[in-house]
Amino acid sequence: MPTLTRKLTALVALAAASFCTQADAAEAQLRLDAAAPGPVINKNIYGQFAEHLGHCIYEGIWVGPDSPIPNTKGYRNDVLAALKNLGVPQLRWPGGCFADEYHWMDGIGDRSKRPSMFNSHWGGVVENNHFGTHEFLDLCEMLGIEPYVCLNVGSGTVQEAMEWVEYMTSPADSPMANLRRANGRDKPWKVPFLAVGNESWGCGGNMRAEFCADNFRRYNTFVKNYSDVKVQRIACGASADDYDWTDKMMAIAGKQMNGLALHYYTLPTNDWKGSKGVATGFAEDQYFSTLRNTLQMEYLLNKHIAIMDKYDPEKKVAMVVDEWGIWTDSEPGTNPGFLYQQNSIRDAILAALNFHIFHAHADRVTMANIAQMVNVLQAMILTDKEKMLLTPTYHVFEMYKPFQGATSIPVKLLTPDYAFKDEKIPAVSATAARATDDKVRLALVNVLPNETATVTCALAGLDAKSATGRILTATAMDSHNTFAAPDTVVPQPFTGSVIANGKLTVTLPAKSVVVLELQ
Repeated sequence: MPTLTRKLTALVALAAASFCTQADAAEAQLRLDAAAPGPVINKNIYGQFAEHLGHCIYEGIWVGPDSPIPNTKGYRNDVLAALKNLGVPQLRWPGGCFADEYHWMDGIGDRSKRPSMFNSHWGGVVENNHFGTHEFLDLCEMLGIEPYVCLNVGSGTVQEAMEWVEYMTSPADSPMANLRRANGRDKPWKVPFLAVGNESWGCGGNMRAEFCADNFRRYNTFVKNYSDVKVQRIACGASADDYDWTDKMMAIAGKQMNGLALHYYTLPTNDWKGSKGVATGFAEDQYFSTLRNTLQMEYLLNKHIAIMDKYDPEKKVAMVVDEWGIWTDSEPGTNPGFLYQQNSIRDAILAALNFHIFHAHADRVTMANIAQMVNVLQAMILTDKEKMLLTPTYHVFEMYKPFQGATSIPVKLLTPDYAFKDEKIPAVSATAARATDDKVRLALVNVLPNETATVTCALAGLDAKSATGRILTATAMDSHNTFAAPDTVVPQPFTGSVIANGKLTVTLPAKSVVVLELQ
């Protein structure tokens, strides 16, 4: 897993400076210029990640057609409905570290005859391979999700990867396409995104950057386009602040790749070897450190993108942040290898801050995948046998749906500080865009845990008369939804905004996320 960037105080100061300026007064001031549109915010920034890890796949998405839990062809009906409502644009599978031990032929054909496998990375459990290529791609097709498949580069072969792509995407009268037909699928699927390995610097093979780059060129040569859908090849990128990795990958293989990945996790404590921090029951020190650490994403993107710009000034290669989110200690009493953690209003705020950073880099960041979709890390959905709940992070993803495919609008923000002990971060964050329905959306975040923030916004190039929207907030820093109380943190109508004399004034409660529609 990624190593964590050091020198936090200096980095966060730079990160904050890159997207806002500190105001002297307690009130935040914002200018929105709708007459100067920026780049399109790619819908794929709102992607998800489903790995064979813990109960993400089994019990989370897949229960099998014979389960007493209501299902459609083995997929949980409640989870299907929740994902459909979320509008997931793309989904990464089967890993993660799991991908580089996964051999796809074990997961096709008659389920009763599929060989089991030992999941050495996550919990040391044996799984039956009942969820494989057909199950994943059929799920994507059912929900209108674009598949993002991660190839096994660590323990697999070039031939295995080449044949898998043929199996999935070829319409020809060829061996792998005919094997697919024999397994019940005549028409090929569309698979627009392929990851050529995962974390090749670590669990994916402990490779040097030079070897990984050469290996990418090799796999890229043999992975074919079999239909009118050109497969986008995403190369294994850096862990957090490994800028040398990015430099070597771009220098050696930049002209062959369509995207370069980046992995960065927010840890409340910055301690990979000890306690990462708790998901609930934390005090303000971990609330602050979590938000401070997640703002490093801005600094990391600036540094990696500057290297990419050196080799690719035309921005043909996308930055793909295909693992991000908060990583805390697992819930007490659960298998630590299953990475099951609760999810609070703090985590929803963290997600919104990352959305804003991705929007600010929409000319280069075109895909991202939060880790993970169900029951693992910063999940959208938690399940317990027949029960299901939606987390605060699910709700913030749902609130930001209008930003998928929207055209960004520049904002200038003067914000007060959120000061804790001897450190400071911006108290308010903002992003704006003109959505595909031609309506302007403004999203605001107040990270202050106990104080209201007032934002006064000048509306340039926009004759708005009203502002309506929703808010996600809570009473405590660690407020979260449980199976006994699943609606503790849910969006509510927002009434704290007014437009007068061409200015919008918004009163943001403490620890809140607000998305407004300006009309």
